[in-house]
Amino acid sequence: MEKPINYIDLFAGAGGLSEGFERAGFSPIAHVEMMREACDTLKTRSCYYALKNVANGDEIYKKYLKGEISRETLWSSVPKDVLDKVICETMSDATLPRIFERISNLMAKKGASELDLIVGGPPCQAYSIVGRARKNMEKDSRNFLYKLYVKFLKKFSPKVFVFENVQGLLSAGKGKYYEDLKQSCENAGYVFLHKLIKAEEYGVLQKRRRVIIIGIKKNIALSNTADPYPIPNTVSYLNYKIKDILSDLPPLKPGEQNNSYSGQPTKYLSLTQIRKPGDVLTWHLTRPIREQDRDIYRFVINFRRKSGKNAEYTDIPANLRTHKNLTGFLDRFKVVPENEHACQTMVAHISKDGHYYIHPDIKQARSLSVREAARIQSFPDDYYFEGSRTSAFTQIGNAVPPLLAYEIAKSIKNYLKSK
Repeated sequence: MEKPINYIDLFAGAGGLSEGFERAGFSPIAHVEMMREACDTLKTRSCYYALKNVANGDEIYKKYLKGEISRETLWSSVPKDVLDKVICETMSDATLPRIFERISNLMAKKGASELDLIVGGPPCQAYSIVGRARKNMEKDSRNFLYKLYVKFLKKFSPKVFVFENVQGLLSAGKGKYYEDLKQSCENAGYVFLHKLIKAEEYGVLQKRRRVIIIGIKKNIALSNTADPYPIPNTVSYLNYKIKDILSDLPPLKPGEQNNSYSGQPTKYLSLTQIRKPGDVLTWHLTRPIREQDRDIYRFVINFRRKSGKNAEYTDIPANLRTHKNLTGFLDRFKVVPENEHACQTMVAHISKDGHYYIHPDIKQARSLSVREAARIQSFPDDYYFEGSRTSAFTQIGNAVPPLLAYEIAKSIKNYLKSK
């Protein structure tokens, strides 16, 4: 059997980046994440992969999704080391020694003498354009989390690393953070390249710009200069539209939940494996909203249908407005465009309100359900998010789209195989 390519996932979140790599056949040594609910999500997803190789394991997992068994029963159905690879720790100079020790022990248990890959990306709020506008963001300690990432490179010396972040990383601090990251990685022995990637060019029906940095150990990268650098080729999904994500899900009112599919999967859902035969629908749950907000939603949905664009706050009738500010933040309501190839970027703010993610059906007049948001991020329907509705939205908004991660993973896999 072919030896699996192993990796560790830093700042793992709910596991969007890792999902793409596991789907491509990579084997995780460890996921490091500080958010408790996200760690629980990672443990549940680890059970999914572990049970795929066990007789009737798929049925055990589906029983959990149906609510027929408890989470404790699901977790106890796999070996302890499956859950142990999720390291729920806040990374800092103080915690790094024990995290390093745990990873080293996990590698030893798997018989891994070396690490092939490190993936991950620090929280992006400190680098984002919006984040920079907040008070004292220049002093935010998250600006320097990349230094911890570099320490993992120095400790484990992987053949390749993938560092994902918002495009604001390139200009934050007048470029000093990016330049320091680049220099630090080169000093650690890596050839360093970044590329600004559009997620919609990799199968994700969402306008999402991300910086993907790939580093390769100099002795590997320079062994054959004719080899292409492992940035994946684009994948065309221009025949599909947002309605292909939404059409098989039952209509809901605000605050409702319905976990029964109402239609067959579209070709897009099948092609991307977002919905597979026998899937159990979960998290098709919407947040409750005020009736006045529903009236606003109906207005902006109708406005978009007639004009082809989102309404500004000044377009909304005065009797529906709840804010007096008519000069700033005019794009506070956005409809998800069902007949376009990509919608607006999914971000963690959806956990606070759904005004930026209004469902296009005027009869429903609501924001997206958790599952609809997950699909826009390209999470498969069998991906279960642990925690509250608010936490699930946060985990989804912060994630790397698994379809994008999958294309990156395939490219890196081909590159490493060629060496």
